[in-house]
Amino acid sequence: MIQGLITEGNHKTEKDLNKGAGGSDVFLWFLKGSTEYDVPIVELAVSTNAAEDAKMAQPQWERSTCDLNRRAEGRWIYLWMKERQTYVCDIQATNNPSSDASLFRQGYTRIDEDTNREAGGSDVFIWYRQSTDEKKAIRDLQVSTDQASERSYGNQNYEQVRINLNEATKGTPVYLWYKKTDCSQKPIKLLTVILNMDAVSAYRRADINVIEKNLNTNNDGMKEFVCYG
Repeated sequence: MIQGLITEGNHKTEKDLNKGAGGSDVFLWFLKGSTEYDVPIVELAVSTNAAEDAKMAQPQWERSTCDLNRRAEGRWIYLWMKERQTYVCDIQATNNPSSDASLFRQGYTRIDEDTNREAGGSDVFIWYRQSTDEKKAIRDLQVSTDQASERSYGNQNYEQVRINLNEATKGTPVYLWYKKTDCSQKPIKLLTVILNMDAVSAYRRADINVIEKNLNTNNDGMKEFVCYG
C-alpha cells in the first residue's frame, strides 16, 4: 500500500494522528491528481460518533473508512471530504498490494478497511472510482454469501467483483455485485464500509442503504457492512 502511494505521487503528512494515544500509527496522504476521476476536495470535516457519522453521509461528502483513533480505545473518529457531486462508476477489490499502484494510477480510491480484519485471511480491500457523469453511475449494489445468491445475481445481469471478500478464511465466499442499467434506482453517490454497530440504525435513519450481510460471514473477524446512497 505505502509503496503504491509513493509510486503514484501521493504525499504523506508527517504528523501521526495517534501519537501518544497508544493506537495504530495513522497518517494522512494526499494526491494532486490529473485524471478525470480525480475530483478536487473543497472542505474537510470529522465525525466522532454514530449519529454524526450518519448525518455527514450526504451528497458531495466522501468518508474515509480508516478510524483515526484505531486501536487507541477512544471514540470512533472518521475524516470526511467534500467534493463536487460525483457518482460511483466502478468497483474492484484486491487481495494483495501488487496492483495498488496501478489502481491509484487509474483514479481508484481504496476503502481503507480490510474486509478480513481479524479473520486471519488475506488482506482484502474494496476500491471504487468516481465520475461527475451521472450516466456512468452504478445504480444497485448487492452482496452474495452463498451459491444460490451468486446464481441469482448472475441471472439478473449484475456484474461480479471477482475477489472473494472472505479470501483465505474458513468462512463462506462473499462477493460484491453491481448493476448500472436499472434506471429505476438512483445513482450511487457514496460507498463505504462500517464496523460500528451503532451506526447501522443511524445510517438507515439518514436514508442510507445498509446491506446487512456481514462481510466476515462464518468466521471470527469484525462484523462489517457495506453502505451506499
